[in-house]
Amino acid sequence: MQNHFELFHLPQQFALDAGALDAAYREVQSRVHPDKFVNASDAEKRVAMQWATRANEAYQTLKKPQKRAQYLCELNGVDLQTESNTAMPMAFLMQQMEWREELGEARAGKDVAALEALDGQLKSERKARLAEVGARLDAGDFHAAAQGVRALMFLEKFGEEVHFAFEAIEA
Repeated sequence: MQNHFELFHLPQQFALDAGALDAAYREVQSRVHPDKFVNASDAEKRVAMQWATRANEAYQTLKKPQKRAQYLCELNGVDLQTESNTAMPMAFLMQQMEWREELGEARAGKDVAALEALDGQLKSERKARLAEVGARLDAGDFHAAAQGVRALMFLEKFGEEVHFAFEAIEA
């Protein structure tokens, strides 16, 4: 079975040309779109639907950098152990604790400016981590990249908490 990169005839790497991905996705979808199989047999319709679904899943995975990084790790035999491996470097954990404290204070004080500052720091950290993960993936260091992907997952979850805090203040 083809992997997502093969499906779209793209190089199996983190650095990806978004335009090429979009074009490849449209090309695959144009061949398997259910509208093209209106007069086909039920079996042909089913196969076309399966291909369309697979193309959608592949596109969503490759389009989002964090999902693409996760997928590349898994393709290269590295289990991210997202449930069992929560070990992180001490500096990362200390940063998380500081941010959680800032979030708590911003929530308690309904301080939108503090939340915006925290959100900005988070976006900056996420961007830097993503660049680091991408470089490790494209260098073939999948185990180190997996650690970075796990850190990104922490950052994403914390980012959701920050956005919930914004919503709570604005409500």
